Amino acid sequence: MTPSHRTHGPEEMCAVGMHLYRKALERGHLTEQATGQAPCLLDFGLLHPALDNPGRLEPASPMSALHSLLRASGQRIADERRREEQLVETFSSLMPEPTTAAGVTTLMTVMGKEQISRAIADALSGATEQALTIQPYQGPNSPPQQDNARSLERDQAFLRRGGKIRTLYQHTFRHAPHVLARYERLTGDVEARTLDEVTDRLIIVDRTVAFIPASADRTLALEVRHPALITYFVNTFDRLWRLATPMHPQAVEQPTLNGITPRQHAIAALLVEGHTDADIAERLGMNVRTARVHIAKLAATLGSESRAQLGYLIGQSGILDREG
Repeated sequence: MTPSHRTHGPEEMCAVGMHLYRKALERGHLTEQATGQAPCLLDFGLLHPALDNPGRLEPASPMSALHSLLRASGQRIADERRREEQLVETFSSLMPEPTTAAGVTTLMTVMGKEQISRAIADALSGATEQALTIQPYQGPNSPPQQDNARSLERDQAFLRRGGKIRTLYQHTFRHAPHVLARYERLTGDVEARTLDEVTDRLIIVDRTVAFIPASADRTLALEVRHPALITYFVNTFDRLWRLATPMHPQAVEQPTLNGITPRQHAIAALLVEGHTDADIAERLGMNVRTARVHIAKLAATLGSESRAQLGYLIGQSGILDREG
């Protein structure tokens, strides 16, 4: 039984129409009565009356029919785009983009990790001076190897043009194999330092453009070109840089005082503030299991037998009185 015909647009062929069109191609023609089941065949030009017999309908060639339908579809898309342009023009005056005096957009959203990487690469490709970056812990799922390779190639090209790279990490990166391997391969004016805690990811290129996350999963970023914001980011980076411990090219070992390592000192400060193990791990750039190992070692060093006692002993020990 042939299914009933339904109304549709020219870029969508219905089952009834395709069935009759295929039959017309096989036979070379159809009667006008037969096409009553699918009027779309005449409407869309797939069938046309024979010159010598108007009641006899002959099929257009599949190639001709295809091009005709594609033209109709293309026209519809062009019409939609014109309507979109009209809407953008209508609403653009109501939602002006923040721009500099030179007309450059100062805040722009970049969506998608691939697009964000491309935007950073584009910024570096035209840069010649300095790239300042803050790279916090990203959890157990590190970036794919191909992403690391691409960023390495991108950064090396920048260094070859005489650029300088300064990067801040958390202390937990000081012995991370993928970070150490990166600096073994980079040649040029590149330095890295570490802190107990850093801000969220930040990339500043030539003090003219910066990239910051705009979503927790880092699939959305802001490309910032506002001079005041760039100055603020640079000043923040410079202050953190002066407080940080050198890691590359010449590593400075963090001193241990009274059996308390710098990492345990940082954990002690967060414990006293009441943070959970998960909070401590995230802020210091480690997984929860590692954080708990350090907490256990700190407890053993101070002779604590409970979490509550540990907080008390940290306060009594005076270890937080010294600078971390």
